[in-house]
Amino acid sequence: MKVLIVGGVAGGASAAARLRRLDEKAQIVMFERGEYISFANCGLPYYVGGTIKKRSALLVQTPKAMHKRFNIDVRIHSEVIGVYPASKEVEVKDLQTGTTYRESYDYLVLAPGAAPFVPPIPGIELEHVFTVRNVPDSDMIKQYIEAERPATAVVVGAGFIGLEMAEVLAEMGIGVHVVEASPQVMGALDREMAAIVHQYIRKKGIQLHLNSQLAAIEGTARVSAVRLADGSTIEAQMVVLGIGVRPETGLAKQAGLALGSTGGILVDEYLRTSDPYIYAAGDAIQVKDIVTGRDALVPMASPANRQGRTVADNICGRAIKYRGAQGTGICRIIDLVIATTGANSRILQSQNIPHQTCLIHPFPHATYYPGSVQMTLKILFAPETGKLLGAQIVGYEGVDKRIDVLAAAIRFGLTVFDLQ
Repeated sequence: MKVLIVGGVAGGASAAARLRRLDEKAQIVMFERGEYISFANCGLPYYVGGTIKKRSALLVQTPKAMHKRFNIDVRIHSEVIGVYPASKEVEVKDLQTGTTYRESYDYLVLAPGAAPFVPPIPGIELEHVFTVRNVPDSDMIKQYIEAERPATAVVVGAGFIGLEMAEVLAEMGIGVHVVEASPQVMGALDREMAAIVHQYIRKKGIQLHLNSQLAAIEGTARVSAVRLADGSTIEAQMVVLGIGVRPETGLAKQAGLALGSTGGILVDEYLRTSDPYIYAAGDAIQVKDIVTGRDALVPMASPANRQGRTVADNICGRAIKYRGAQGTGICRIIDLVIATTGANSRILQSQNIPHQTCLIHPFPHATYYPGSVQMTLKILFAPETGKLLGAQIVGYEGVDKRIDVLAAAIRFGLTVFDLQ
């Protein structure tokens, strides 16, 4: 059996490793257009800020190590530019030599990931406008800061990556402005939970511009300011874009594969595409939200890793169903921790799902022991059955432990009564 894998980060690398564990004789070839495979993209902001000291710590696997451990043919600087299902071949371009060639397959795994959204606005091409998606991105930001020592930065977008970058830049002594088009940070939070984060961010000296749309980036050759839709400007020497990602579906479209309602690659419960010999995993695919049943894009590492392993299981005939994702995530801003799992009130309302909420303020440990600071915990549940639908926590200590329990409870369909 010959399996080709397009993409060498979370979904692709997990699929490759699992395939080898299940079939020691399979020929496995993994194509990655970049220089690095299997890197910790969630850790990129902390490498920029120096919390992660060694760059090598970001590299979970190297091509050489993966070949040695799993006997996988890893081809970096190799971009798959065409998929031909009728002949079961892909066309590959060697980005170092410019040559192209074709490679046949029995099964193909698409794990191309997602690309940062870059808005088509004036000035977007100026120097010192950065995205944070891969190791070279973080290298460029780190090198620029060390060389130029900018006084002010604008971070566009207040999701996980945006807020983590804001924290990192602020702790490096840079004045930070966060520009967010929505009325709140972190769309996974409900308004009252986000308000806690707003207060904390502002208290730490980070300027927060909500309901603010980026209109243009100004400067000659390099960034000097950003202009917002209301006409106001913010002087800055660098801009970091954290406005989310879009699934990489170019190959799927070219191959004639079906796309879902969200724009991601459409897969069935076995993660098989509309072609029976092509599977897909990771940020590029459309999945089911296990709470609401709606179609969703969940560009996160943990689901991608699980999907990669599930794809490998199914290629090897194990018939494992992927149950869907619930979007569990956790983020730290300086010393405030924010965690979410399942659906929030806005999503439930948009899907016409009845729900009630419970807001409590537990302590992380016994109050007689020093350092016990209250957290805010919101639980969403079905009014008739008590079935858990979602949870959000904002606090300092013990947030991770509680969100783990609640995420598992939601995954297994438990109720609020099971938590008593």
